[in-house]
Amino acid sequence: MRASFKIILVAAATATLAGCNASDLERAGVGAAAGGVTAAVLNGNVATGVIVGAAGGALCDDVGVCN
Repeated sequence: MRASFKIILVAAATATLAGCNASDLERAGVGAAAGGVTAAVLNGNVATGVIVGAAGGALCDDVGVCN
């Protein structure tokens, strides 16, 4: 139950910050931070979370998710 609350909190914070980003680099930074924090909360590999989050953040505009 506590992990679910943390995930929701991280998702809400990330969504709030995502609206402030104009470039791929900024979105990659937010994605990397969100991926790293999420991996840490879920006791996963933080480096993998950062890499996946950065890639997702940088590419979300290209696939039309965060226009």
